[in-house]
Amino acid sequence: MPTRNTLTLLFSALIFAGFLVAGILGVLDYLIVKALLFSALILLAVYLISIAFKNTETK
Repeated sequence: MPTRNTLTLLFSALIFAGFLVAGILGVLDYLIVKALLFSALILLAVYLISIAFKNTETK
């Protein structure tokens, strides 16, 4: 089972790769591509905030 750090790093790398590929292919202007990538970015932020709150509760 991967750790939280590994999952976060993998997820952020996939988001970066998505932005890179979409930018290279020129499809970043499409609304659906923007919506998918930015929703993934928001989900990552929510996940990181939840990890931060769990860490402060356990200390």
